[in-house]
Amino acid sequence: MGKVILPKHLKTATKKWMRQILNDFELENHHIKILIQAGEQWDRILQAREQIEKEGPYYKDRFGSPKSHPAIADERNGRVVFSRLIRELNLSELPPDTRLPGLKYK
Repeated sequence: MGKVILPKHLKTATKKWMRQILNDFELENHHIKILIQAGEQWDRILQAREQIEKEGPYYKDRFGSPKSHPAIADERNGRVVFSRLIRELNLSELPPDTRLPGLKYK
C-alpha cells in the first residue's frame, strides 16, 4: 500500500502515533479508515480534557445546584468509542482467544 495521507486537523502527537501503527502493521483500506476515526476520537478526548481543566469539572446552574461539566460526558463517551475502534483494529500480535467462555458456578 502506498503512503497514507493523514488528516491535517489531527494533533501532531496523534499523527505520530498513527504513523507508528501504519509502520508496524499492514492495514487494509477499511482498517486505515478505522484508525483515522480512532485518531480523531482521541483528539476529541484531549479537547474535552483540556476544557475540563480550564473550566473545572463542575459548575453551578442558575438555581445554584452543582452540575457536571458537559465535557465530562464527552470525554467518557469518547473513551468508549476510542476503545471500541482500537478493539476493532485488533492490533494485538497474539492470536485471538477462541476458547468458549467458562461456565460460572455458585
